[in-house]
Amino acid sequence: MTILDFRSDTVTRPTPAMREAMAGAEVGDDVYFEDPTVNRLQALAADRLGKEAALFVPSGTMGNQVCIRTLTRPGDVVMAGQGAHVLLYEQGGAAALAGVQIETIGTGGLFDARDVASAVHPDEQHYSPTTLVTVENTHNTSGGRIFPLESIQAIAATAREHGMALHLDGARLFNAVVATGVSASEWAAPFDTVTFCLSKGLAAPVGSVVCGAKEQIHRVHRARKLLGGGMRQVGGLAAAGIHALEHHVERLADDHRNAKRLAAGLAALGLEPQGEPETNMVYFRIEDTAGFLRETRARDLWINPMEAHVFRAVTHLDVDADDIEDALGRLAEVMSALRG
Repeated sequence: MTILDFRSDTVTRPTPAMREAMAGAEVGDDVYFEDPTVNRLQALAADRLGKEAALFVPSGTMGNQVCIRTLTRPGDVVMAGQGAHVLLYEQGGAAALAGVQIETIGTGGLFDARDVASAVHPDEQHYSPTTLVTVENTHNTSGGRIFPLESIQAIAATAREHGMALHLDGARLFNAVVATGVSASEWAAPFDTVTFCLSKGLAAPVGSVVCGAKEQIHRVHRARKLLGGGMRQVGGLAAAGIHALEHHVERLADDHRNAKRLAAGLAALGLEPQGEPETNMVYFRIEDTAGFLRETRARDLWINPMEAHVFRAVTHLDVDADDIEDALGRLAEVMSALRG
């Protein structure tokens, strides 16, 4: 039985065309700014996001952390939505690497300008300065939700009134682009720094890109070096990123359609999808967590639990429409087994 892997959109493998691009990439020493393929990737990313400059980094976590370090000072407070990746899944990097605190605001991963205004600390000696607002778009733990553009623009205006910087964790930014038709540059415009992952929906094997003004990217580059992110002849990986940006953005619409079909099928089986999927994630509830894991793995169906009784299924390049129907057939067997 073929394994159907819905654990994440990070599990994809390079396509033959991507492998060919990687194999033929021209390389040089990126630490000396001499890798032409890395330079091309960075120029392409900056252009797509409407920023002056960009920097290739090994991971989305490093991308977020070098931005937080660049935009804050030790002791500062960083605002983020509930369930933010920068808080939950980066091993306390903001505290360990930048010496800052993260304060969550809003509900369900989203927040608005009023939440920002009410959370700003007084400019008084007893309080840590609130200096940075981070937005995650799309928002993972809320089910791949798209952060409304109007809310972002209002948040940015309020943050600027209070002298705060803004960072966009756009790990899956291009899912928001494809789902809404709003360009990446428009999503990125309010932010000082923006990260996006090449290794998630865009299906490259590794890497993320940080975009921003030249001054900010210069400081981000120093932070990348501090954290051990300087890379040498890395053009092969950058070539995968270029191929992803040039060939794998529009096809994200397939993942979104597959997620909607999967959610409808889960509902028909008596499972509980947590809302209509906006992008490529389907969160759903099942009470028998251990039994569900046992029965799905026995059928080579890989879906991860995210919390007690809540699972996440993620659609991606390596799961097509036929695979969704196959998965739903296996899930019907799983539910039958659990009901005895």
